[in-house]
Amino acid sequence: MEQQISLREVFAILKKNVALISIITILAIALAGVLSFYVMSPVYQTSTQLLVNQEQADASQFTNQNIETDLQLINTYNDIIKSSVILEQVIEDQGLDVSVAELNEKITISTNDNSQVIDISVRDEDPVTAVEIANATATIFEEEIQVLMNVNNVSILSPAVLRDNPSPVAPNPFLNMAVAAAVGLMIGIGLAFLLAYLDTTVKNEQDIETLLGIPVIGMISPIAEKEKSKEAKSLALNRREV
Repeated sequence: MEQQISLREVFAILKKNVALISIITILAIALAGVLSFYVMSPVYQTSTQLLVNQEQADASQFTNQNIETDLQLINTYNDIIKSSVILEQVIEDQGLDVSVAELNEKITISTNDNSQVIDISVRDEDPVTAVEIANATATIFEEEIQVLMNVNNVSILSPAVLRDNPSPVAPNPFLNMAVAAAVGLMIGIGLAFLLAYLDTTVKNEQDIETLLGIPVIGMISPIAEKEKSKEAKSLALNRREV
């Protein structure tokens, strides 16, 4: 019985504060939309691919051992690509006004399991800059790895290309607005329950029973204004007659 009453109270609180909850949710969605469309800068992404493969003069010399060696080196290559040795040269080559740490944040290295292909993805607010950074990183790494590790097993498989009318990958306005709607809804519901918790006014006999811990045995019904005026007139007439 107590559970049913609790649920009834919950629905009563939500029903009473539905306007407040709706306003907060709508404001959150509107704020997310304004920030996504007019404040946040669009971010573009491009990528280039490197192939890690031993160069063999004779194809018959290409063995599974060579492939296994290349796969073991790929994790090391991933670390070298994002090292200061490579990124400092990229910054100098492209004349970038960023630090090595900032450039590192723009670059993402990924590989698939048992794949000899390394994917270098770059994000930037300028699509042209993103393409230039990706290609410069791949080219400089291809040259420097020969000196650093005395190997010649890296080649550019697919350079980054600037597409016509590139689309930004971030921000995602509709996703941001959906998240804002969920957050606004939770904030609105939380605020509604907080206001209900802070409201200590006595509104009915049930509140009296809860507050004092004693049963209510009777109550005085409110007198309507019309009835009050009638009683006042009746008293006035009685006084005149007396």
